Amino acid sequence: MSKITVSANINSPINEVWEKWTNPTHVLHWNFAHESWHCPKATADLQVGGEFHYLMAAKDASFEFDFWGTFQEIEKEKYIKILLGDGREMEVFFHQNVNRTEVSEVFDPENQNPHEMQQQGWQSILNQFKKYVVEN
Repeated sequence: MSKITVSANINSPINEVWEKWTNPTHVLHWNFAHESWHCPKATADLQVGGEFHYLMAAKDASFEFDFWGTFQEIEKEKYIKILLGDGREMEVFFHQNVNRTEVSEVFDPENQNPHEMQQQGWQSILNQFKKYVVEN
């Protein structure tokens, strides 16, 4: 099973990008793929062995789920390895190039949806993140 990768180049310094990706106060504002969804609750214990829980919910209250995982490795402003709640692995890479930061997420696909659909959904969330960072 091949991994899926999504990425974004953000015109902001790495410390700002890191803060907005890891701090639950910011996660509330960008962690959704479409404007019909939102993230009404987010918690994160950013340390090895700590968990994050992001409530992903349709705004019409028709569906919600807890997207969660455990932090396996953390290298501040560079790398995070996560074991997702369903057993899949996810890695997040942060790379600064002058005042631009590239964020790449690499993850094991799940078995319920086609790879292309998963890639599009995760890329949409990362695009929301990029928009949030640039505008705030």
